[in-house]
Amino acid sequence: MSTTKKLTVTALAAALGVSTLAACGSSGGSGSSAEKSKTVTLVSHDSFVASPSVLKEFTKETGYTVHVLKSGDAGAALNQEILTKGSPRGDVFFGVDNTLLSRALDHDLFTPYRAKGLGQVSADVQLDAKKHRVTPIDSGDICVNYDKKYFADHKLAVPQSFDDLVKPEYKNLLVTENVATSSPGLGFMLGTVAKYGDGGWQGYWKKLKANGVKVVDGWEQAYNQEFSGSAGGRKAKGDRPLVVSYASSPPAEVVYAKPQPKTAPTGVATSTCFRQIEFAGLLDGAKNPAGGKALIDFLISKKFQEDMPLNMFVDPVTKGAALPAVFKKFGARIPDPQTVAPDTIAKNRDQWVKTWSSIVL
Repeated sequence: MSTTKKLTVTALAAALGVSTLAACGSSGGSGSSAEKSKTVTLVSHDSFVASPSVLKEFTKETGYTVHVLKSGDAGAALNQEILTKGSPRGDVFFGVDNTLLSRALDHDLFTPYRAKGLGQVSADVQLDAKKHRVTPIDSGDICVNYDKKYFADHKLAVPQSFDDLVKPEYKNLLVTENVATSSPGLGFMLGTVAKYGDGGWQGYWKKLKANGVKVVDGWEQAYNQEFSGSAGGRKAKGDRPLVVSYASSPPAEVVYAKPQPKTAPTGVATSTCFRQIEFAGLLDGAKNPAGGKALIDFLISKKFQEDMPLNMFVDPVTKGAALPAVFKKFGARIPDPQTVAPDTIAKNRDQWVKTWSSIVL
């Protein structure tokens, strides 16, 4: 996902004591051919985090060392690969999600590869199942989060649906992210498109604007400054008890709290969610395609899948991969999230963003 996702990578690394093998350049840097053949370069957004012990396990199993090249948020990273099409900066690209997938596929960025172990990946996230240009790695749900204390103190029922958010009792309570600059913001808008249809979502946003929705550039500002329920928001005296974030944000609040609370201070409005899926693909023109294929296989392995939740706060897609206890206890399970087909997003995304901007901004 993007750098606006849940918690910044810096915060994640500091809190969990993990780091990635970050890079300043691509695998085309200095070094002998033998050294290069032993390295596989993963191009990703800034939110990629993996435990060093897990990456070392990959090296032990395959002989390849993972070199991570972080490239800004998901959109910026994808743009750079489009500009270097055919002569990529790495071997594997991780982080293109279902809101941007069609753009990547339209530019023919990936060499088809059917990953080993794909049969253990849930069928509902395999959006390119016929051609295998990309492999699903994780999923997550963009949802409205709420500050439990605020609603208890004000003796106000917690909103649970899109319809609830436009009711008068929730006026001036919601903060969301700019659709044009934030992946959670875009996902939330797509959720309203799925809910109300192409002829109804605009009217919904007019109601939401009239009900005092606040729009900020990105997740970091929305969640850590404006939202009253987050650790950052409480320190900054945020005054909005509703925020567009993730279903996995409550576990994050517990993980980073010292001491850890018995209950999460935030909750999830489970009928406001949009399903986000992230993919990895073997870049066309990769210098180390064998290493790239091995890395994609590893990304859907049980070991990597079980390492993801407390590093990137996403859900595994491989069957049998266990969730951490804190995820199961405090995370919200979303049985029926909103979705929009990637080709529909591709055809309409730019116009939807323009329309949203004209209505809300």
